[in-house]
Amino acid sequence: MATIKPFKAWRPKAEKASQVISVPYDVINTDEAREMAQGLPHSFLHVIRPEIDLPEDTYIHDSAVYEMGKKNLEALLQSDVFEQEAAEALYVYKLVWKGRSQSGIFGCVSVQDYNDEVILKHELTRPDKEDDRTKHIITQQAHAEPVMITFDDTQSIAELMEAETSSTPLYDVTAGDVEHYIWRVDNTEPFINAFDQIPNLYIADGHHRCASASRAAALMAQQNPKHSGDEAYNYFPAVVIPMQQMEILSYNRIVYSIPPSFKEKLSKSFELTPTDNAEPTKKGEICVYLEDSWYQIQLPESTKTDVASTLDVARLQEFLLEPLLGISDQRTDKNLFFVGGIRGTEELEMLVQSGKADMAISMYPTNIQELIDVSDAGLLMPPKSTWFEPKLRSGFLVHTF
Repeated sequence: MATIKPFKAWRPKAEKASQVISVPYDVINTDEAREMAQGLPHSFLHVIRPEIDLPEDTYIHDSAVYEMGKKNLEALLQSDVFEQEAAEALYVYKLVWKGRSQSGIFGCVSVQDYNDEVILKHELTRPDKEDDRTKHIITQQAHAEPVMITFDDTQSIAELMEAETSSTPLYDVTAGDVEHYIWRVDNTEPFINAFDQIPNLYIADGHHRCASASRAAALMAQQNPKHSGDEAYNYFPAVVIPMQQMEILSYNRIVYSIPPSFKEKLSKSFELTPTDNAEPTKKGEICVYLEDSWYQIQLPESTKTDVASTLDVARLQEFLLEPLLGISDQRTDKNLFFVGGIRGTEELEMLVQSGKADMAISMYPTNIQELIDVSDAGLLMPPKSTWFEPKLRSGFLVHTF
């Protein structure tokens, strides 16, 4: 059964929060982070993307990057911008985006639950990204950013959360087009007991942070002769949101280079239907953009029967990417790039029209039940199958050990 644990958070003072919070480290690159943090000395980007404070030619995995992250975090926590809670607590974190709201419990989850597959994954992780985040955790002695986790809310945890939101929130911050609200929960026992009845949690966004938290905990345990399993490094922060409130956007693809006469080759395998609608309207349908036009394609049913193979991203791989373009591994093939659905199909058109790519592929979104089914089956989705929106902001609540 799932563990949710209160923690003694470091957090920005309410009036300073808008100057601190940032997008997660993995939705922007270094140049974007440097630009976003310009003129914002307290931005949390200085902690999660510390290379922005070093010379531009600095190798992103240089030891100086990790040391800078530690230095920046310590300076932030010791400044008059941050304060630490007097006692352990849980929090309700509510996000409102385009008229839709979702709320989750912000607390710590257990590394042991992750290791024991109480917390289930649906994606492979890359060793280099695991190495990177593990070094940040160990060097900073902190989990700076939360993971987004989901679950089937059979215990009416949503009702418990709703009851906590009648008071004035600790934070009421609008960042971009998303409203962020956070309330502190001092009476944590009802939530702890409710989660103790939940058989599984599911990673939505943050597979590398989960894997890195597990690796960091193992390293800390090796260095601690009195390790008991109760130490703070055995837990990492997460916002745990009922699956009934979650929505997934499409995760689109671009192909940098296609062979000559590829449209003719494509038309021999699929019926290409010209369309003005750049977004697929149903499962099994994709839209491709090439030669300045959009075409609708219906993907065949998979020849395999497992739930992961029935996903559109898997069918795309089986019937188009590998047989027609020789892309055998979406994780590593340099001819393929991924574009989050939040950027819209206009971004896909721009990439092709500018000559940066030869073809774009607009996908129908994976749904949350497919994620649950794949995870329950112990299977893995193809890379970049899901794009969750709105994104959690980093810097609200920091877990140190």
